[in-house]
Amino acid sequence: MSKKITEVYQFKITLTGSKPSIWRRILVPSNYSFWDLHVAIQDSMGWLDCHLHSFSIKDPITKIEVEIGIPNEEYDAFGRNILADHKIKISKYFNESNLSARYEYDFGDSWIHTVKFEKILQAAVDEKYPKCIAGQLACPPEDCGGIGGYYNLLSVLSGPKNEEYNEMIEWLGGEFNPEIFDPKSVSFDNPKERFKLMN
Repeated sequence: MSKKITEVYQFKITLTGSKPSIWRRILVPSNYSFWDLHVAIQDSMGWLDCHLHSFSIKDPITKIEVEIGIPNEEYDAFGRNILADHKIKISKYFNESNLSARYEYDFGDSWIHTVKFEKILQAAVDEKYPKCIAGQLACPPEDCGGIGGYYNLLSVLSGPKNEEYNEMIEWLGGEFNPEIFDPKSVSFDNPKERFKLMN
């Protein structure tokens, strides 16, 4: 990034309902917007960012929960007021007394994540951010039916004699190992470039 980063926010992202937990720990610039954080979550988890998303978090001043994402006419029809994520800085909402947000990706499969703000750190000299520093287990495949569908998929894959095994392998496009995750393998897109593609 062109601007010099002096502080970074550390977050732990945990996929709700995963046992053992599927999680990532990331460092992002303190001047990030919620859109930028969304892109960092997508990239660190391993999602493909091809579905809608939203954050739910309490306003630290009013204590009223707000939704932050991409405003859409469909939301308006249901009386949901979605604040534009690219216009709102994470520093406005996350602090020592407001540590957690709910992040939902894909309103069909409904992948729910807990976004926990852990601490603020001084940015390391010559370090690139965002950065994934830890994590556990592979990200579930897109469109597999949510957390329940994912564990059904793993059950099928655990038994090659299962009549659905070959069908699932074909659908996946090859083998899938749920145990594999390497923080060093995470590559982050430029959130501004991703935003241009979305508009």
